[in-house]
Amino acid sequence: MRSRSQAWMPDELILALDLYMSVGPNPGPKATQALSDTLRAIPIERELAGDPTFRSPQSVAYKLQNFVAIDPTTANAGFPHGGKGDVEIWGRFAEDPQRLQLAAAAIRANLAVLSEGEAEVEEEEINDAEEGRILTRLHRKRERSSKLRKAKKKAVLETTGRLACEACDLDFGERYGSRGEGFIECHHIIPLHTLKPRQRTRIEDLALLCSNCHRILHLRRPWLSVEAVKGLVQTSIA
Repeated sequence: MRSRSQAWMPDELILALDLYMSVGPNPGPKATQALSDTLRAIPIERELAGDPTFRSPQSVAYKLQNFVAIDPTTANAGFPHGGKGDVEIWGRFAEDPQRLQLAAAAIRANLAVLSEGEAEVEEEEINDAEEGRILTRLHRKRERSSKLRKAKKKAVLETTGRLACEACDLDFGERYGSRGEGFIECHHIIPLHTLKPRQRTRIEDLALLCSNCHRILHLRRPWLSVEAVKGLVQTSIA
C-alpha cells in the first residue's frame, strides 16, 4: 500500500466526498480547515503530521476540485488529474448519499477510539473494506476478541453440538481429529458503516467460518457476505 503522502486512502476520500456532496465544491475556509484537521489527526503514518503541507486546507480544496472533474453534472470543470481512488470512491458512494453520510460519520466517530498501533497493522490477506482502513481495523479487532469468540463457540456448541463453518460446513474436529477440536474463526457480520465507538458486540453479530472461507470473504473489495461465500461453495460442488 502506498504512503498517504502519495495517495489518499479511502477513508480520507470518503470524508472529502461527504463534504463535497453536503456543502459543494467550494465550502469555504472554515470547512476545509476542519476537514484538514481531521485528516491530519488520523492515527496512520503520524509522522506526516509534521509536514504543514500534508492534507492542508489547500490540498482539501484541490481534492474537492478533483471530484468536480468526475461529477457528470459539472462537465469540463474542476481539476481532472486526480487519482484512481477518487473515481472508485465516487462510483461506490456518489449515488448513495445516505450510505456516504453513514460511512463518514462512522469514520469520524471511531477515530477517537482507534490507537495508532491498531491502525498501522497490515495483513496481506485482507483488502480494506469499501469504508476504508479505519473501520476495517475496528472490524478485525472485534473479530479477534477472545471473550466474544469463546462465547460464540460455546453458544453454537450448546445449540448444534459441533463447530462447523457456516459457509462450507467444515468442522475442524471432524476433519483433523483432536488436533482441530474446538478450532474455528469468527467473522463480524455487522456492516462497517454502522459500527459505533465502544458499541457492544453480541454473539449474534458473529459468524463461524473456516480459515479458507474467511479469507475468501475478505479477499478483495467489496467484501462478500457469509451467504455469498456459501453460494460459491455450493456452486463449486454442484
